[in-house]
Amino acid sequence: MTSEKKSNYIIRINEVLEMVRPYLNADGGDIDFVDIFDDLTVSVRLTGACGSCPMSIQTLKFGVESALKNSIPEIKEVVAV
Repeated sequence: MTSEKKSNYIIRINEVLEMVRPYLNADGGDIDFVDIFDDLTVSVRLTGACGSCPMSIQTLKFGVESALKNSIPEIKEVVAV
């Protein structure tokens, strides 16, 4: 992936994360973008209450990943680090 393409993805990903963030903040959590890899896997870090919540996998897959894939269909997967 070219650096220009990666930069474009990062901008789009952060825009989507800004839309998801208020829902996480409401429960005392937050999310940080970490990286996007050449295979279009996105890594994020759930922080605050979301970082230690037993439901964090559901939040990640059904909330964050769904939102990203709806906005950026090329995204393959979202993983937590």
